[in-house]
Amino acid sequence: MTVHKGGCFCGAVEIEVHGNAEAMGYCHCSSCRSWSASPVNAFTLWKPQNVKVTKGAEFLSGFKKSEMSDRQFCTKCGGHLMTDHPPLGLVDVYAATIPTVEFAPGVHV
Repeated sequence: MTVHKGGCFCGAVEIEVHGNAEAMGYCHCSSCRSWSASPVNAFTLWKPQNVKVTKGAEFLSGFKKSEMSDRQFCTKCGGHLMTDHPPLGLVDVYAATIPTVEFAPGVHV
């Protein structure tokens, strides 16, 4: 199984994703634009069991904007890492967080 590693801006939090993303794309919604401070959020969607925090879980915090999104970030550097989408059974790991994943967007939302 393929393993990709990444982490936050300061390196305090490290994550791994296993296998292949369920989907990849760009989100242009106002919530994602505001959270990412950019005109678009590049996302990769993974099954929760394929996303693992391997270092610095104590520095991981969240902001639950809605029942659809629990956004995770590093408390040391503020780096955004992922968003859990419980009703969808998916975790959005921001594309730039896992640089070895070949980003191939298939959808614009």
